[in-house]
Amino acid sequence: MRSHTDVSTALSRAPLGLDAPEVRVEVHVGPGLPAFIIVGLPEAVVRESRERVRSALVTGGFEFPAGRITVNLSPADLPKQGGRFDLPIAVAILAASGQIPPRALEARELYGELSLDGDLRRTAKLLPALVEGARAGREMILPAGNSSEAAFLPGAHILAARDLFEVCAALRGESSRMQARQRARDCSNSPRTAPLEDLSEVLGQCAAKRALEIAAAGQHGLLLIGPPGAGKTLLAQRLAGLLPPLSAEEALEVACLESMSGLPPRATCARPFRCPQHTASIGALVGGGAMLPGELSLAHLGVLFLDELPEFAHNVLEALREPMESGVVVMRRLKRQWEYPARFQLIAAMNPCPCGYAGEPRGRCHCTAEEVTRYRGRISGPLTDRIDMHVRLRAVPAEELLPEGSAATQSSRSDGPAGSRAAAATAERSAVVAARVEAAHRRQTQRQGKLNARLAPAEIAEHCPLEKEQRRLLEMAIDQMGLSARGCHRVLRVARTCADLSGEERLTKMHIAEAIGLRALEK
Repeated sequence: MRSHTDVSTALSRAPLGLDAPEVRVEVHVGPGLPAFIIVGLPEAVVRESRERVRSALVTGGFEFPAGRITVNLSPADLPKQGGRFDLPIAVAILAASGQIPPRALEARELYGELSLDGDLRRTAKLLPALVEGARAGREMILPAGNSSEAAFLPGAHILAARDLFEVCAALRGESSRMQARQRARDCSNSPRTAPLEDLSEVLGQCAAKRALEIAAAGQHGLLLIGPPGAGKTLLAQRLAGLLPPLSAEEALEVACLESMSGLPPRATCARPFRCPQHTASIGALVGGGAMLPGELSLAHLGVLFLDELPEFAHNVLEALREPMESGVVVMRRLKRQWEYPARFQLIAAMNPCPCGYAGEPRGRCHCTAEEVTRYRGRISGPLTDRIDMHVRLRAVPAEELLPEGSAATQSSRSDGPAGSRAAAATAERSAVVAARVEAAHRRQTQRQGKLNARLAPAEIAEHCPLEKEQRRLLEMAIDQMGLSARGCHRVLRVARTCADLSGEERLTKMHIAEAIGLRALEK
């Protein structure tokens, strides 16, 4: 007569987008020919855990049951993937065979891939499961290699173990070397950007810098159009340095997305900056495959920079349209649907023509009108209409490319007050602009609870009221530039941001005019 129970249950969770549904690892040890069977829709990696678990138990000095072992991963219709189920399977076998007390597995969740000698290896895609486990109020045991992810959950009870022996010692109530990981992340003093990427290093392009500040202040999309070497990429790379750091809740959301893609935890609370190459497929941009998030979701709450925009495949660019409006990416695979957030800020860059030199006074461009039309036609009208601002850049003149003396000397040599403002803007550092951006963010949040780029049409009417002169100016722009209803709303959102940067409560004619001037493609 066996003196121990034949059935035991350990708790874990399966990755399914940002959701982590609970999985009950049920183990039955019974009589019969030796066998080790795993059921419950396991993928190949989970099925292979039989050999890892068997070797880890034997080399760790535990007794491997000689009978028939059946492992059921419940619910049975939920696909199970990854090596995270190695540890709960091994522990449940030990509990079912009486080597550890089964009651020790109650109110605990276990995760971890086992090596053949019983060591616990870092497990990918684990942070969403830890978030759900913390909400359920359970103690979680995970590999020491994942302990840095526990810093995102300071209130959770998380234990980090190096091997199977440490886990079993803790479950038996013996002294254990496992340590609780509850160190909280502090985003308040997080650096916004790398010190080498400062806005003051971009020479000239005062109009583009102003557009970049407006984009940062209202989370607006921006399309930069200019010849090679004009500074399009430099400007885009410095946008993240103008944005406030992520809050603790936002950092956790971004970290969960990066965890699902297999990336290690972020060392900073700076906003993400993603720059996929123009050869990226639609799956790489939107996501898919093994439920991996794409570049749109990895840029959530940050910046998505698409350089050489017309060189992207047409279907890839068209896939941007719906996420730009909804802020989510919805995917369906194997009769299951999940979604990832994708509230990114799009910054794109392109040349004015295939050779890149259209409009230059030296006449270097020899592209025909048909070639230019075909090149620009790679970006559809609906996509262009969804980008708030279109800004043309010119080649940097020699006097700005090779300045003499200090910024103060340049300012004194400038012709009039406009030249002084341009020189000051050229030398303005990212920290100065970021302070104005942060103040504009505060005004928007206090007034409407969101940034201007996310205003709904009804909210635009409430927060962007127009007087007679302003309405007449916008009507002229609609007639002459052919602005759509969406384009008109985006002009008003940008104008609202211009007013917030200047600290004004109501829109003025200058704000409307500046926003209209930032729709270069319609002009």
